[in-house]
Amino acid sequence: MAITTAMVKELRESTGAGMMDAKKALTETDGDMEAAVDWLRTKGLAKAAKKSGRVAAEGLVAVAVKDGKGVAVEVNSETDFVGKNVEFQNMVRQIAQAALDVNTVEELNDAKINGKPVSEVLTDAIAKIGENMTLRRMVTVTGDNVVSYVHNAAADGLGKIGVLVGLKGADNGIGKQIAMHVAATSPASLSEADLDPALVEREKAVLTEQARESGKPDAVIEKMIVGRMAKFFEEVTLLGQKFVINPDITVAQAAKEAGVEVVGFARVAVGEGIEKKEEDFAAEVAKTLAGG
Repeated sequence: MAITTAMVKELRESTGAGMMDAKKALTETDGDMEAAVDWLRTKGLAKAAKKSGRVAAEGLVAVAVKDGKGVAVEVNSETDFVGKNVEFQNMVRQIAQAALDVNTVEELNDAKINGKPVSEVLTDAIAKIGENMTLRRMVTVTGDNVVSYVHNAAADGLGKIGVLVGLKGADNGIGKQIAMHVAATSPASLSEADLDPALVEREKAVLTEQARESGKPDAVIEKMIVGRMAKFFEEVTLLGQKFVINPDITVAQAAKEAGVEVVGFARVAVGEGIEKKEEDFAAEVAKTLAGG
């Protein structure tokens, strides 16, 4: 596979690796971006394992809670400007309220707002505001108590990052603290048991390769891997993470001390996971001048 300059640039931006290292990683992995990140990590050349691509979508996340059920709904727009539109904000807030009575996005599209299906409400908004909009997803969390939090809120219950935390037991303020922690750290799962097995195997493979390159005996390597995997679980699981408000204890310990158990959480950020199509500004100007 031909390795393009754009591919090298993307890998450099997502890992912090040097140009030649990024190019070599892509060459060694036949252009597989994910495998190239792992290759760089194995060699100790990647500054970050997490891909930091630009997001394509703008819009808002709205959160709503009722009777032990919380929902977070993401509605996308083409530009950030629309997210500041009061009519758009009111619509997204109403969609979140409607989501409390359904279980899936499909059901939400058919749910009624003032007698009209959500799908039609969106169509009307597209025609009025003049931008494409999509109801991308909804996430549900349940518990004895569900706490919601919006980071950098654009309006009441609306913002770029929405968090829900489900608790077993009576909330005494710990719920919001944990929700703020989730917004800041973006855990991959609640606990080790909930982690995606593919993610665990991928991490183990990288750590194993790193350990082997140390040249140490197999018995030592096995112990190294066990220790490093334990650290990995501590870093990516909510209950295992050090509590940002008190790093001397884990989130699980903080919840226990507050007399509650965290039974679920959700963190929804606008546009996460969507790649943004970018065009070179000079090329765009040339294209415009050429009448393209």
